[in-house]
Amino acid sequence: MEPLSPASGGSVRARGRILTRHRTTITTAHIAVLIGLAMSSIAHAAEALSLPQAVQAALARSPALVAQDAAARSARDMAVAAGQRPDPVLRLSLDNVPLSGPDRFSTSRDFMTAKSVSLMQTLPSAAKRQARTARFEREAQTAEAGRVEQAATIGRETAMAWLERHALEQRLAVLHEQLGEARLLVQASESAARSGSGSPADWIAARESVAQLQQTLLGVEAERQNARLTLARWTGSTPDQPLAAPPDLASSPIGTGDVSERLTHHPELLRLSAQEAAMAAEAEVARQEREPDWSTELILSLRGSGYPNMVSLAVSVPLPWDRPQRQDRELAARLAQVDGLRAEREERAREHQAEARRWEAAWRAGLAQLVLIDVERLPLAEQRIQTTLAAYRGGRTPLSEVLAARRMALDLRMERIELQRSTASLWAQLAYLIPAEPAAAAKGVTP
Repeated sequence: MEPLSPASGGSVRARGRILTRHRTTITTAHIAVLIGLAMSSIAHAAEALSLPQAVQAALARSPALVAQDAAARSARDMAVAAGQRPDPVLRLSLDNVPLSGPDRFSTSRDFMTAKSVSLMQTLPSAAKRQARTARFEREAQTAEAGRVEQAATIGRETAMAWLERHALEQRLAVLHEQLGEARLLVQASESAARSGSGSPADWIAARESVAQLQQTLLGVEAERQNARLTLARWTGSTPDQPLAAPPDLASSPIGTGDVSERLTHHPELLRLSAQEAAMAAEAEVARQEREPDWSTELILSLRGSGYPNMVSLAVSVPLPWDRPQRQDRELAARLAQVDGLRAEREERAREHQAEARRWEAAWRAGLAQLVLIDVERLPLAEQRIQTTLAAYRGGRTPLSEVLAARRMALDLRMERIELQRSTASLWAQLAYLIPAEPAAAAKGVTP
């Protein structure tokens, strides 16, 4: 079959009629698709999952947050116990039983033999008990700060999963649209080839374009299914629950304040501050432990009937004979750990400052690029398609040029979706950098 020559007036008109008929068919198909999508969206509007709802659902069902709450409760219970005096010690003894002589093994005939009952109590100082209590209270604050950090991580991961699924569904919608148009072009090129007004090479090229789109569609379908399962893992919803409209990426994710102000409540910095405070409390306990605990013991000795009973009072105190090498070394070690945590927190604060500013700059650049694509590149891509399509209708260019223009437009739309996804990810990183109520979960911790 010979290709259609541009000089063939009748063949050109036949090709124009074929493309005009299929263009009408494309328009009708588009209207049907839009009506179906509109009806589907109306049916599922009430149950569509928005990004904030997904984050709230993930936070509400997270076992990791429950674990952090349990750790905080445990530390607070330990704080109460640590502030108490040790339990008294009751001791029963049989003292000075003779092993030889006429009174051997007798418990009553020798004047030194006695049955003793003693009660011993260790008396740590009030300052030492307060230091021990403060240590566990700081551990509770560390667990609460860890909960804030965990909540921020869950929020960001859920938002990323939601945005990833949304981007894949956008890609699927574009691919389905392109696939429908490509199939209509296959029909048009086939009709033209059979009637002698078109080239078989155009028909083959159109079929190859359909096959490529189908292959891409299969891969994106698999990715979309994985994204659905990932989001359902966080939210506990069904994988096929529809998504609501995405958030407005142009709205500032950091509010009206400066990003540096928000970073003072960064969850990791709060956790490091809490750990620093807990280690400082450990150092205070070590400082108080340099002073030994005194113990008192009251002893009642019961002797034989011919001898009077006796009572004794004893006081004991440990002797820190090597304090510079033991107690002082332990205190120095705790203070060094405090210095290390403080330095780590300051270093991480600098890193987060730079990181947040990079995210903000990249987010703003992404918004500008999206505007450029919408205002300049997409209209130009559509003009290129219409120009090559008109040239094809006039017999001045092969169908491969039309297909190439459509592929370029498809690549641009996919590029826009990926750019929108990456920009949305930056927006989510900034929006969910700090949980909604960080101060309540890390009360008393100042970075």
